[in-house]
Amino acid sequence: MVVATSSIGQRRYSPASANTIAMAHLLQRVAEERDREAFEELYGSFAPRVKAYMIRQGADPTTAEELAQETLMTVWRKAGLYSDTKGSATTWIFTIARNLRIDRLRREVPWQALPEGRDEEAADDQAPDEAVAERQRRHRVHEVLSELPSDQHQVVVLSYIEGLSHSEIAERLELPLGTVKSRMRLAYQKIRESVEDLK
Repeated sequence: MVVATSSIGQRRYSPASANTIAMAHLLQRVAEERDREAFEELYGSFAPRVKAYMIRQGADPTTAEELAQETLMTVWRKAGLYSDTKGSATTWIFTIARNLRIDRLRREVPWQALPEGRDEEAADDQAPDEAVAERQRRHRVHEVLSELPSDQHQVVVLSYIEGLSHSEIAERLELPLGTVKSRMRLAYQKIRESVEDLK
């Protein structure tokens, strides 16, 4: 395995651990500075992976995309809650994804009457007002996606539906990598601004 050596205490670390540190740093920038570029990097890295995870868990592509968007929007809102004592940034983000998937499954289970004689217990489900706000956010994101200019919509689809990296999109569309990143940044900014007032 290729390792790198830092100048602090000659500590050695692998590329994997360097990536873990980098992701934690991006989360910290989002939490402390609401850094858009840091969040874009997190979004570009995790949204396709979360979507692929949801599909492996049995979600259809549309639901998987919605859950990936919800996951990353939750990361934006709750980045300040992350601590490396709870595990890596990847573990924390995928825990959010798993919990959102469980919440979605709970909401989709049809209502069933409890057997007679069984006492009702307090539910852990999402509060009604939170559920309404979440539906509003999802609806707003879908509206914004449908209104994006075709060039921005194209790169979003290739990234979050087909799961292509920025460099793969640039190659597919025969565009400079900087152009792809610029279009993604503009699209994300419109999505973020559209849901800001729903926090």
